[in-house]
Amino acid sequence: MAKIRILLADDHGLVRASLRSLITEFTGIEVVAEASDGIEAVNLVGKHHPAVVLMDISMPILNGLEATRRIVKEHPGTYVVVLSQHTDEKWVQQAMRAGASGYLLKTSPPHELRLALEAAAQGQIFLSPAISKQVIDVYLSRAPDGGDQLDQLTPRQREILQMIAEGHASKRIAQLLGASVKTIESHRASLMERLDIHDVAGLVRFAIRHGLVSPET
Repeated sequence: MAKIRILLADDHGLVRASLRSLITEFTGIEVVAEASDGIEAVNLVGKHHPAVVLMDISMPILNGLEATRRIVKEHPGTYVVVLSQHTDEKWVQQAMRAGASGYLLKTSPPHELRLALEAAAQGQIFLSPAISKQVIDVYLSRAPDGGDQLDQLTPRQREILQMIAEGHASKRIAQLLGASVKTIESHRASLMERLDIHDVAGLVRFAIRHGLVSPET
């Protein structure tokens, strides 16, 4: 039987090394690549075609949720298990809406990691048992609506918003995205108008509130 191919995406090298070491003990599962940010994760999925991506939420340049959205859209044969320290409903909801097939807490025991990877590889949903039943029930019972303000932004606007919140200037963002500074400034103006936020400090607060960046960024 072919092994389940895994890509690790986490911006901390020690975390990736620990996960790789743990996964090597699982029969039938292997790590084929590692990524330190969301953009690298998306690119490596296209190169290695893993069955599952184990995706950290908080990463620079392109966070785990945005990377998940792109992966499930561009590579429907690859599933994503989000790895997070957050237990509240907001994070579970955002991960599921992004297209994740699993939500695993960083405090989970090793056997849950294996279960999550195996379930995702089979196209099944895995939610860490430590997440309260109430949180899951609230998410599953919620009727679809128009989404929040973050959902009203385009994927490119969300990428630029995260980079602005991380302190990158327009010139640097243009370099990272392979676009012109004029294009980046146009996107920046559009997202400010759409969010009705007209200063960088306000954009940073919005990005933190919606989980694009962490308060420590």
